[in-house]
Amino acid sequence: MLTTRLAKLTGLACGLLLALIAFVASVALGHTAISATDLIDAVLHYDPTNIDQIIVRSERLPRAMIAAIVGASLAVAGALMQTMTRNPLASPGILGINAGAMFFVVVSVTLLPLHSPSQYVWAALFGACIAAAVVYLLGRGRHGELSPLRVVLAGVAVTALFVSFSQGLLIIDQEGFESVLFWLAGSVSGRELDMLTPLLPLFLSAAVLCLVLMRHANALLLGDDVVKGLGLSANVIKLLLGLVVILLAGSSVALAGMIGFVGLIVPHMARGLFGVDHRWMLPGCMLLGAGLLLFADVVARFVIPPQEIPVGVMTALLGTPFFIYIARRRLQAA
Repeated sequence: MLTTRLAKLTGLACGLLLALIAFVASVALGHTAISATDLIDAVLHYDPTNIDQIIVRSERLPRAMIAAIVGASLAVAGALMQTMTRNPLASPGILGINAGAMFFVVVSVTLLPLHSPSQYVWAALFGACIAAAVVYLLGRGRHGELSPLRVVLAGVAVTALFVSFSQGLLIIDQEGFESVLFWLAGSVSGRELDMLTPLLPLFLSAAVLCLVLMRHANALLLGDDVVKGLGLSANVIKLLLGLVVILLAGSSVALAGMIGFVGLIVPHMARGLFGVDHRWMLPGCMLLGAGLLLFADVVARFVIPPQEIPVGVMTALLGTPFFIYIARRRLQAA
């Protein structure tokens, strides 16, 4: 673990460098080779008649930007959920947010005339909010306090419910299944910046709330009684942190679909490097999450060429062994 302030600053600088390298690799690498000259000219001296520069501007840059934002957002959302529930296995995918978004996208495709990714955005965000609200209501105790165990159990139940409903609707409507298949698997391919623009205020609002709540999240680690002793309300802090999670995870799922395990893996990596102080850990999550998803997206392009596999499949391949490791270690500690 990095202990001194200088060591943590150096760690963040290294994380930023790795994220930038992954970003450049995401823009430069693919089935169409892009020269360094065309890559630079596409940014600084764009020529709309140059095919390589068109590919960079219209496909690679938006894809890399969305992957970086989604990866950073899912990582921060996962870290905050683990803080709120005091459960190292908590993540947006496990606590129902992804499943709620999936269900409402499936409903919009099978029962409503929505058939493009740009139209899925608001349905997915609305579904994430509904799922989070249900988990919050089910996770409250007798006196209104949020119980970590209740929240996790509610998340598992809500996930199972929404997944079952989604599967039932897709079995009935095979055409709808084909239209949302790549979204359900999780992908940043084919996304345009027009999809990101309406969600930017939500990402920015979540970032501002994160800055405001960092010290409160640190206090939450000490226990609800300590928070009350400091004159703060633990439930209010958890509610505001939950709002940040909904904004980040819901918007991410709306943009890129069902990408799992980023919110589970990255917080453990950041906590191992920077400790539990959210003032260092959350920026570390942002950089590591962005770099991880960018790297996974690059690898996904070359696994079965010339086809691409969804990046959600890659993160699942990376995340499943890690999830098993964390679960086994927790059982041994118990």
